[in-house]
Amino acid sequence: MRTLSTPSPALICPPNLPGFQNGRGSSTSSSSITGETVAMVHSPPPTRLTHPLIRLASRPQKEQASIERLPDHAMVQIFSFLPTNQLCRCARVCRRWYNLAWDPRLWRTIRLTGETINVDRALKVLTRRLCQDTPNVCLMLETVSVSGCRRLTDRGLYTIAQCCPELRRLEVSGCYNISNEAVFDVVSLCPNLEHLDVSGCSKVTCISLTREASIKLSPLHGKQISIRYLDMTDCFVLEDEGLHTIAAHCTQLTHLYLRRCVRLTDEGLRYLMIYCASIKELSVSDCRFVSDFGLREIAKLESRLRYLSIAHCGRVTDVGIRYVAKYCGKLRYLNARGCEGITDHGVEYLAKNCAKLKSLDIGKCPLVSDTGLECLALNCFNLKRLSLKSCESITGQGLQIVAANCFDLQMLNVQDCEVSVEALRFVKRHCKRCVIEHTNPAFF
Repeated sequence: MRTLSTPSPALICPPNLPGFQNGRGSSTSSSSITGETVAMVHSPPPTRLTHPLIRLASRPQKEQASIERLPDHAMVQIFSFLPTNQLCRCARVCRRWYNLAWDPRLWRTIRLTGETINVDRALKVLTRRLCQDTPNVCLMLETVSVSGCRRLTDRGLYTIAQCCPELRRLEVSGCYNISNEAVFDVVSLCPNLEHLDVSGCSKVTCISLTREASIKLSPLHGKQISIRYLDMTDCFVLEDEGLHTIAAHCTQLTHLYLRRCVRLTDEGLRYLMIYCASIKELSVSDCRFVSDFGLREIAKLESRLRYLSIAHCGRVTDVGIRYVAKYCGKLRYLNARGCEGITDHGVEYLAKNCAKLKSLDIGKCPLVSDTGLECLALNCFNLKRLSLKSCESITGQGLQIVAANCFDLQMLNVQDCEVSVEALRFVKRHCKRCVIEHTNPAFF
C-alpha cells in the first residue's frame, strides 16, 4: 500500500529490463534499447525480494549477500556514482533500496544518457516526483545533464525551467532539436544558472532573457544572466549579432568556447570585449574569419586571459600573436595549430612576454624552425606540453635545446617531423616524465 512515507518512484527503464551493472557513469540501459523507452510510476517493492537478479538476498541470514550488510550511509555513497536511470532501477530492488534511492542527497543531479530514451517524459516524471514535498518546485536539483539525448525537445527544457529554480548547471550537448526559445526560458527562470553547455545544438543562435522576464526585471538588475561558463561549440549558425546579444546579457562570463562557429568575425569579438572583461578561457578555433584584428580585441583582456585557442584561424599572423603576447603576460595555454602565418618572430615575442606559458601547440606552422624553439626554451622553463606536429622546419637540434632547458616537459608531439632517433633519446634522458608522440619506427 502506498503511503506518504514511501511515495512511488519515477523509473526510467525499458519494457524488458536488462541486467543491472555497477560502475560510475554506466549507461547500458539507454544505448542498447531497441524499443520505446518509457517512464513508469509504481508503488515500492514488497519487503520480500522477488526479482530474479537479487534472489540471493532472500536466502537465510547466514547466506545473505554481502551488500545487504552495508550500512545505509555506505549504500547512499555507492548510489551517488550511478546515473539517474540506474538509480531508478535500484529503487525497484527492495523497500530498503527504494527508500535509500530517493535520499534527497542523491537528487542534486539528474544525468540521463542515450539516443533512444524518451527524455522529455523522463524529465517530466522525475521532476514531478522530486516536487512532491514542495509542490511545483524542485529545490534540491542543481545539475541536469542530458548530453547526447537526441530526443530532447523544447518541451523537456520547459519542464526544467518551470520546476527547477535552483538549477546551476545544464548540459544539453548534441541535443539538436532544442531552439532559442527553450534556452531563453531556462536562463530566465533559473537565475542561479552558471554553467551552460549547448555545444552541437545547431538551432541555438543566441542566449538571452525572454521578453517577459526582461520587462519584470528592475532597472537595478540590469537584465543580466549569471552564466559564467558557456560552451557553444558547433553552433554553426551563431553570428556576430548573436554574440553581441550574448555578451550584453552574460557579462559575468569567464569561460567561453566558440569552436567551429564559422560565421563569427572580428566584429563579434569586438562586441565580446566591450561587455565581458572577465574572460579567462576563450576558444575561437576553426573560426576562419578571425584575423589579427580579432586578436587585438582579445588582447584587451590583458592579464586575466589564461587560455586561448585560435587553432586553424588561417588569417592570424605574427602581428596578432604580438598583440596577445604584449598584453596577456599571464597566458598559460595557447593553441595556434594550423596558423600558417606564424613564424619564429611570433614565437620569440611570445616566449619573451609570456614566460609562464605551460602549454603551446604550434603544430602545422611550417615557418617555425629551431630558432623559435631556442627562444622558447630559454624563456619558458615551466613548459609542460609542446606540440610541433608537422612542423617541417624543426630538427633534432631544436628539440635538444628544449629538452636541456624545460626539465618539466611532460608531453612532446613531433609526429611527421624530421627528427633523428638520437634527438628523441636525448629528450627522453633529460625529461624523464615526458611522453613523446612520434612517427619514427626506430624509436621505442
